[in-house]
Amino acid sequence: MSKNLNKKEIEKFSRQMVLKNIGAIGQKKVLNSKVLIIGMGGLGCPVAEFLTRCGVGTLGIIDHDIVSLSNIHRQSLYDEKDINQSKVKVAKQKLNRINSKTKIKIFNLKLNNTSFEKIIKNYEYIVDGTDNFESKFMINDISLKYKKFLVTGAISKFDGHIFSFNFNNKKDPCLRCFYQEEIISNEILNCEYEGILGTVAGVTGTLQANEVLKRIINIGQNLNGFLLILDLLNLSFRKAKLNKRKKCKCS
Repeated sequence: MSKNLNKKEIEKFSRQMVLKNIGAIGQKKVLNSKVLIIGMGGLGCPVAEFLTRCGVGTLGIIDHDIVSLSNIHRQSLYDEKDINQSKVKVAKQKLNRINSKTKIKIFNLKLNNTSFEKIIKNYEYIVDGTDNFESKFMINDISLKYKKFLVTGAISKFDGHIFSFNFNNKKDPCLRCFYQEEIISNEILNCEYEGILGTVAGVTGTLQANEVLKRIINIGQNLNGFLLILDLLNLSFRKAKLNKRKKCKCS
């Protein structure tokens, strides 16, 4: 059911509604949107926070992990008092304090094909903040199956990668078009082995949220068909074209 803006919401979101290509119409789209975030770590935290601050109506968050001390330097929704608590439960509490009107639905589970297929049907936009390729390929394949808009992020050391896929467009590539190997070592995404500067997670996650918001409101250019590569050590941002593979699942 479509939701209209009340007086308090007009004041709360006034600074983004004043933008000519957003306005009341764009803000209503945000308020009526449903976004699912998989992984409430270094990427998922800033994505969830900024989407909540911007007024997304329904936010689903998935993670089976608990907060550890080593998480706090880059996972912006948690603090030392949250150690050993469920990430999704803590995140919901923090997000509710930011915007009580956003419906936060938590899934404290380790995602698999069966559970993901049940959950994904209720969301329009999917954000991948996971740190392993098995999960990323599963999210890619099921988002493709249900023709969802997917924003995938990956971080390591001083670098970030962002992909966005509009699976309603049959001409667009998917994640498997870029990572063509069947088996890829997860060590390149593992902060424990490779290390990660905390700000890299914040910048990359915020850009993922930005991609989702642009798609919801239907403004600007998305990364469809491109990879955004962030080198935050040397402050270099560049885009690389993704080519669709003929024998890929998305073909």
